[in-house]
Amino acid sequence: MTRQFTGEKLLLATHNKGKLEEMTHLLIPYAVTVVSAGEMNLPEPEETEDTFVGNARIKAHAAAQATGLPSLSDDSGITIDALNGAPGVYTADWAETDDGRDFMMAMTRAHEELEAVNAPCPRSAQFRCTLVLAWPDGHDEVFEGVMPGQLIWPIRGEYGFGYDPMFQPDGLDLTCAQMIPAEKHKISHRGQAVRKFVEACFSG
Repeated sequence: MTRQFTGEKLLLATHNKGKLEEMTHLLIPYAVTVVSAGEMNLPEPEETEDTFVGNARIKAHAAAQATGLPSLSDDSGITIDALNGAPGVYTADWAETDDGRDFMMAMTRAHEELEAVNAPCPRSAQFRCTLVLAWPDGHDEVFEGVMPGQLIWPIRGEYGFGYDPMFQPDGLDLTCAQMIPAEKHKISHRGQAVRKFVEACFSG
């Protein structure tokens, strides 16, 4: 049985202000105070696993142990079928430069690698999100969301971030970057995982 969240304060194991704002808004009905690892000046642990759940567990448990608070972490990325699931957990790494992350570079790499293997269309891919809620005693709960779709080129859209401009969800003619955030969240991998987390841990 899923352990319920009964505390008054939840630590979000991230330094991303956007994720903090999103989670704070989501949990307004539950009278929970959400703080981030960034606000508490926690170091970012090295992500050494080769799975989303493995890296999410590293972040959640490190934050829980450091603060004594239940901690929620998010690890997410894109898996491309014709590239044997790459970039997967290395989704953000494909965008790393000396001056920060360049997702245009990352999307171009994905397209060029698909061209190099002459991948047939539709070029199927999935956005994946894993949330881990960890308690200081070592217990954790895992929630996953998957959004299937295909990669298109050239890119389209001005909204979103990351690989959104080249990702077209199944059943739609729009890329994620052509959808306003509220609409994307209804079907997105992160939206699915967050809804599962809330339903499981706050149902009481």
